Amino acid sequence: MNQHSSIQGGSLIERATEIYDFSAALRGRAAPAVDVPADLPPAPVMADPVSPSPSAFRALPWTGPVQPIDRIKLEEAGFLRPDGAVTAMSEEFRLLKRDLLAQLQGQERGNRILICSAHSGDGKTFCAINLALSLAAEKDREILLVDADFGKPGIPETLGLESGPGLMDALADPMIAIEDIIIRTDLPSLSVLPAGQRSNADTEYLASARTEQLLSRLTEGRPERIIIFDSPPLLAASPSAVLASHVAIALLVVRADSTSESALRDAAGMLKGGAQVQLLLNAVRFNGGGRRFGSYYAKGKSSS
Repeated sequence: MNQHSSIQGGSLIERATEIYDFSAALRGRAAPAVDVPADLPPAPVMADPVSPSPSAFRALPWTGPVQPIDRIKLEEAGFLRPDGAVTAMSEEFRLLKRDLLAQLQGQERGNRILICSAHSGDGKTFCAINLALSLAAEKDREILLVDADFGKPGIPETLGLESGPGLMDALADPMIAIEDIIIRTDLPSLSVLPAGQRSNADTEYLASARTEQLLSRLTEGRPERIIIFDSPPLLAASPSAVLASHVAIALLVVRADSTSESALRDAAGMLKGGAQVQLLLNAVRFNGGGRRFGSYYAKGKSSS
């Protein structure tokens, strides 16, 4: 920290006071005296004009088409089923979301979570969809799952939804209202934003000021809304690193017995956008003495 020496003879304000009597001027002594007639009526008191305070912006409702989620397709692919029975996996994601919800409180970057991985096949999309489904079970939340894997989008198809215009289209065309292209599902608290038309300038679009404007437009004045991004692999495409600069938390998915330490270090080194980076271990197998969530709710178990 730079050090500044004081000015000899007092501060500039103190030295100016010695030259000019500010206090006298404030009391009116610097101006000539004026005789005021005793019978002069008092001057009217003018009230200070009160300018109306601008109303705070509140994000608009999402108005895209409503489509049903293919629950059977989800279950057959090994995902959580909305409104399904409690399982060991659903309990694991319950623990994860409780931790994330606590960390999101008071975040300056809003309720935005990036799901990423070093390589393809580590399970980032699997974790993104299941986390979104688990969060959508909350009673006072609105979840937006964004397919930001522009090279290989697949979230709408996995959920059994018909895709359409998406994030990249809204970034490229200011005339597109992003609220109109968000797919609402028959799960009222879960909506999906497709990836949109692929572009050779996807990274540049994400790095533009318009991205932050669109994200703010989706969540401004809506603390109940949470945005989850499923991104491309960090070591295969550059958009993930840029997306990290727009989120509060980056979950780096690590596949047990698959992701190497060197790949993990390289991937973590690319998340330098200011997001809080956390590791999420996927495809782990618990031993016999490990926890067994879900069995407590199994049918036929009435004792507690």
